[in-house]
Amino acid sequence: MTTANSVAGPKGLSLHQQRQRAAFWFLAPMLIALFCVAAWPLLRTVWFSFTDTSLNDLNGGKWIGFDNYLKIRTLESGKVIYRGTLVDPAWWNAVWNTVRFSVVSVVCETVIGLIIALVLNAEFKGRGLVRAAILIPWAIPTIVSAKMWAWMLNDQYGIINDIGMNLGLLTEKVAWTANTDTAMYAVLMVDIWKTAPFMALLCLAGLQMVPRDIYEAAKIDGINPVKVFFKITLPLIRPALMVAVIFRMLDALRVFDLIYVLTPNSAATKTMSVISRENLIDFDKFAYGSAQSTLLFAILAVFVALYIWLGKVDLSGESGK
Repeated sequence: MTTANSVAGPKGLSLHQQRQRAAFWFLAPMLIALFCVAAWPLLRTVWFSFTDTSLNDLNGGKWIGFDNYLKIRTLESGKVIYRGTLVDPAWWNAVWNTVRFSVVSVVCETVIGLIIALVLNAEFKGRGLVRAAILIPWAIPTIVSAKMWAWMLNDQYGIINDIGMNLGLLTEKVAWTANTDTAMYAVLMVDIWKTAPFMALLCLAGLQMVPRDIYEAAKIDGINPVKVFFKITLPLIRPALMVAVIFRMLDALRVFDLIYVLTPNSAATKTMSVISRENLIDFDKFAYGSAQSTLLFAILAVFVALYIWLGKVDLSGESGK
């Protein structure tokens, strides 16, 4: 007895093989485009990181091995030049800034987003309008948001300082983005304001999948709402929540535009993406910037691999066993 998959086609191929071939041809244009815009530039960047290539001569670089990662140069005067990324204090400062920004922003956005999602999941009049309004910060382009907040946080004419002075919360105007003590807090505030709606949207999608019968049964049994949240709601939306967290964490680790516009040239907020861009373009250290970009990609790749390997979440969105 033959099955549908074993029926041979006009070229002797089974139905399953024909479907695989058709799927490949449908995916081929996308794979070619992905290779051209992602894989090839990435491979070139990795190659440049092992050379002394200059921005003015991308084809004239010589192979220098791991010098851009490890080597320390010392001048005759005794001054040390940190050429190797892994021994460069500026790089490690950027790593610390990136990690601090990522952890704080993702934690705050997850908590705030979950609270917003719980509110939006409740039944009340005008819920649709509120849902649309909540998404406005996320819909605004990051460059526009950064520039808007830069004006609001300005120490001379910014509305934030004006409100703080009128309410008695501030005794003098603060240069939020220029002061090294407050620059990171300003960046975090803007990022949380913009991205918390994204987390709320994903959490709300998870809440919408939870059967209402479970809550009705818990209400009949007289279970405390707080216990219902931690024992029922949170475990059921965990797959959606974990997907939101990992996507947001990856986005935070490679943050560039917000920091570059809001706090340019500030060592207090300079991240891995910002410092690699400076070396690539501004300082004409193309090979050195390529090494830093390669390290950033490696960190992201290892983070994703470990996350999936530990079974926190798989591609289907189901919890690991």
